[in-house]
Amino acid sequence: MKVGIVMDPISGINIKKDSSFAMLLAAQARGCELYYMEQADLYLDMATARARMHPVEVEDNPDHWFRLGDAADRPLTDLDIVLMRKDPPMDADYLVTTWILEQAQHQGVMVVNDPRSLRDANEKMFCTWFSGLMAPTLITPSDERLRAFIAEHADVIVKPLHSMGGDSIFRLTMEDPNLSVILETITRRGHSHVMAQKYIADIVHGDKRILLINGVAVPWALARIPASGETRGNLAAGGQARGQALTDQDRNICERVGPVLKKKGLWFVGLDVIGDYLTEINVTSPTCIRELDRAFDLDIGGQLIDALIAHRQ
Repeated sequence: MKVGIVMDPISGINIKKDSSFAMLLAAQARGCELYYMEQADLYLDMATARARMHPVEVEDNPDHWFRLGDAADRPLTDLDIVLMRKDPPMDADYLVTTWILEQAQHQGVMVVNDPRSLRDANEKMFCTWFSGLMAPTLITPSDERLRAFIAEHADVIVKPLHSMGGDSIFRLTMEDPNLSVILETITRRGHSHVMAQKYIADIVHGDKRILLINGVAVPWALARIPASGETRGNLAAGGQARGQALTDQDRNICERVGPVLKKKGLWFVGLDVIGDYLTEINVTSPTCIRELDRAFDLDIGGQLIDALIAHRQ
């Protein structure tokens, strides 16, 4: 089985935390040939999706974790599976990449996650498909509507729609002396939609990351506990990780969301849950495989690769 991956530069990853690396280790352990690509390596020649790709070998060694072979220009149809693991933002270049990968998909390559669904399922807005599971939420570029929402709910989180890792997330009240400038900045003076959600006090117990493979949840969550004085639980923002079993409500959320993910070809997804509320559905490059594997002696990357190989065969 030939498995390609599109990701950010492999030379810059932290292998203790990188889920793409976990997938590569698992695929290699199963005898797959691995090929490494960055976003700029992909292109279309007429109707043929092609890429400059390197054979790659990986090793769970923090001093020397990869070896690249000589690059070759090849059609993506030379591969059986392509893992699309480029981090957000979902900008114009990212969209072009999904179009190229969709062409490869039409030509018989299994692309994970499905390129069309990557475009359709914005990681913040996709939650609104399941509004009964969410805290009060507003998506708008309007200063007036945002102020009314903050006044109604008193304590609100506001965040952009296309970022990750806790970037540009603000906790706001009407008494915040910086309210005006924050709203002006985050909405680009009313030109960019943002998400506002009622603050969920259970964030002090962690922002739970729940991983699903083909719509089925891994039975453990990684609760990301905010650092002292911090609102965000994201590990990239200094949160501390604590593994825990899924609650009844966690399982209820997964049972509601999972079948839709499976139908949309979203093989590997990370749900973010605070308290009893679904807050995000991460479909581009969800993380936390390595942390959960260490905490509970799991092989989540292996579970995913086994499922993909079985489906491809």
